[in-house]
Amino acid sequence: MTATLSGKKSRLKDSSLFRKIYIIDLFFCNISFWQIPAYVFLVFLFIWGVYLAVYNQKKNHTFFKLRFGLWIGAFLFFSLLSLLINFSITIFYSFIMFLHVIICFFVFYGMHTEPDFDFRNELYTIARIIVYLTTIANLIGIICLMFGFSFEWYWIKFTIYENRFTGVYVNPNLLGFVSVVSLVCCHMLYKEDFMKAVNQARVSKIWIYSCIATNLFSLLLCDSNASFVLALAYAIIYTGYVFFADKTAISVSKVIIKIVALLLVGTVLISSALMIRSICQAGFSVVVSKTNSIIDIITGKEDLSDAKMPELSDEENQKITFEHENSNIDSGRFKLWKESLNLFKISPVIGISNGNIVFYSEKYADNVLSYSYHKSDLHNGYLTILVSTGIIGFAIFCIFGFRFAKHTAQHLFLQKKTFRNDIYPCLFSFLAAYLLYALFERALLYDISFMVMWFWLMMGYASCYIAKFEPMLETQYLFHKKRITRTML
Repeated sequence: MTATLSGKKSRLKDSSLFRKIYIIDLFFCNISFWQIPAYVFLVFLFIWGVYLAVYNQKKNHTFFKLRFGLWIGAFLFFSLLSLLINFSITIFYSFIMFLHVIICFFVFYGMHTEPDFDFRNELYTIARIIVYLTTIANLIGIICLMFGFSFEWYWIKFTIYENRFTGVYVNPNLLGFVSVVSLVCCHMLYKEDFMKAVNQARVSKIWIYSCIATNLFSLLLCDSNASFVLALAYAIIYTGYVFFADKTAISVSKVIIKIVALLLVGTVLISSALMIRSICQAGFSVVVSKTNSIIDIITGKEDLSDAKMPELSDEENQKITFEHENSNIDSGRFKLWKESLNLFKISPVIGISNGNIVFYSEKYADNVLSYSYHKSDLHNGYLTILVSTGIIGFAIFCIFGFRFAKHTAQHLFLQKKTFRNDIYPCLFSFLAAYLLYALFERALLYDISFMVMWFWLMMGYASCYIAKFEPMLETQYLFHKKRITRTML
C-alpha cells in the first residue's frame, strides 16, 4: 500500500507525464462528442499543472534557471499588476489566465530547467500519438464525407461546417492547424539523428504515409487560410535553413544567389499550393456529389427513373464546394482588430487584463465582442497581449521573444555541429511560422487550447537544445557568485 501511494505521488510530480496528458487532452477538446468530457478532465489537469509549477520552483528553482527568466518575471509582475488595477467581475477569469501563463512559462517552456530530462523521448511519444490520432480522425471524417454522412447538433457541425470540411473536429480552422502539426510530426519522425537518439521503434511507413495523405487532404478541404499560411511558411523557412546551413565559407555573391533562389522557390511553392487547393476543392466537390447520388440510389432515397439531365436540382446547386461562404478574406477579423484599438485606448500603459476584453468591449467600447466562441478573442495573438498588458507588458514580452529567437537562430546557424538530420530545424521552422500564424488566430498566449500549448511545447524543446549545446552560459554571472546569470537576460 505504501509503495502504491509513493508511486502515485511520484507520478503527480512528473512534469513530463503531465505535459503528455495535458496536450493530448487539449487535442480531444477539438473533437466532436469528446469535447465536453475532455474539458471536464482539463479542470483537474489544470490544477495539476499549477501544482507542478509551484513544486518545480521549490525543487529545481525554475525561475532562477529559466533562460531569459528576468523578462518572464517582469512580464508576470506587470500582468498581475494589470489584473489588480483592473479589478472587475471578470477577475476570476483573469486570474485563471494568469495561472495559465505560469504553466506555459514554468512547466512547458521551463522544461529545460528539469535535471536529467530526456526531452527527445517525450517529444517522440507525443509526436507518435499525434500521428496515430489524427490519421484515425481524418479517415473517419473523409469516409463519412464520401458516404454523405453529416449532421448538425447544437454546436457540433459534423463533417461539414459552413460549406467547409471539418471532419470529426468542431471547427475547420482547428482541423487545419492540427493537420499542419501532424505533418510537422511526420517530418520530425523521419529524422535519422532524432530516431537514433530516442532509440525507439520507428513508426510504420504505412502510418506515416497515411498520416501525410489524410492531413494534406484535410488541410486542402478545410479551407483554413491561416493554417495554409502556417504550412507554407514552415516549408519556406525550412527550405531557407537548407540553403543557408552550409558550414563552409560563403561569399557575398553566393548569399545573393541563395536569397534569389529562395524567393523563387517560395513564389513557386505558394502559387502551386494555391492552385492545387483550388483544383482539389473543385474536384472533390464533384466526387462527393456523385458519391452521395449513388448512395441515395442504393439506399432508395432517389429513383433512377426520376433523374433528369437538363436541369439541376436545388440540392445540386447548393452542393459542397469546400470554400468560405463569407467572401471577405478577413472573415470578420478587421472588425475585431478595430475594436482592439478602442480597448487599447482605455489603458494603453498597463493594459486592461485579459479577462476584461469582452467585458470592456460591452461596457466602454463598441460592443463588437461578446461571450461566444467566435467573438471572445481578438484573433490576433499580438493584439491580445498588447490590449491585455499594455505597452509595458507587450514590450517586455517582445524583448523575451527577441532574445529567445536570437539565441535559437544563432544556435541553428553558428554551431559547428549540423542539425540537418535532427529535429531542431523543424522546431525552429515551426516556431518562426507560428509567429506569422499568430497574426490571424487565437494564438501565442491567452488561450487554453491545443494550438497555444503546442507552441509552448515546441518552445520548450527548442530551449532544451539551446541549454544542451550552450552550457558555458550557465556559469557566467553578472554580479557576484550565485546571483543573476546571463541566461536570465
